[in-house]
Amino acid sequence: MARNANNHRFLSVIIPAYHQERTIEADLRRILATLSRWPTGYEVILVVDGETDGTKREAARVRDRHLVITGYPTNHGKGHAVRFGMAKARGDVIGFVDAGSDLNPDSLYMMYEHFKWYNADIIIGSKRHPVSKVDYPLWRKFLSFGYQTVVRILFGLSIRDSQVGMKLFRRIVLEDVMPRLLVKEFAFDIEMLAVANHLGYRRIFEAPVELKFTGLSNITSVNFWKIIYKMLWDTAAVFYRLKLLRYYDNSNKRKWIYDPELNFQVNIG
Repeated sequence: MARNANNHRFLSVIIPAYHQERTIEADLRRILATLSRWPTGYEVILVVDGETDGTKREAARVRDRHLVITGYPTNHGKGHAVRFGMAKARGDVIGFVDAGSDLNPDSLYMMYEHFKWYNADIIIGSKRHPVSKVDYPLWRKFLSFGYQTVVRILFGLSIRDSQVGMKLFRRIVLEDVMPRLLVKEFAFDIEMLAVANHLGYRRIFEAPVELKFTGLSNITSVNFWKIIYKMLWDTAAVFYRLKLLRYYDNSNKRKWIYDPELNFQVNIG
């Protein structure tokens, strides 16, 4: 995880993508157009999470000096893709944005203002922020509310929504948290937030987003309930490791699983 020492506010945005050949070109052009107005340096890192369709080919149609396209042949899950991209990031502020056109990338500006205003460790996009503009099905709102209740009870996180695919992290937080993580799929962001909070990075705040459910993401009605089950299972596993095994504590460092692709080297000088 290389460090950019010349620009304290250099921004890295990771875009994990799996089976997004229909939308990825438009997604990249949209986010790059948004960031072209960014007041400081930035980069966009697209991580193709399994080169099993034309996502990488369609992404390559976009030529921009701020864009890095990377990935690997086999699908490992969104969490792995985000961490893979973060391991290559140069920014002092590092975030990720879901592909699929549901989220308006303009929300990054508001999130970054919140980041500076609160001197935050982590800023998370929130559908339940009072200023957010959201349009998505009632049944998904119900499930989201139920899941956030579970998260609040299990981990004591005083946030109203943790599942929006748009978050910003202070670099030093990631360098401390990332080597400890295990979840590779859909509950990875809960693991990141819970472990960060456990380690004392408690300046976690919500920011408004603009979200419109388009149905263009790769989460379909066929696999949606499987995803819900996996999220709940992984969430329970994070609780078990955090509260009972104390796996994430420094005293258990020898037990952390080393992944050479995700080698986060502490370099904060």
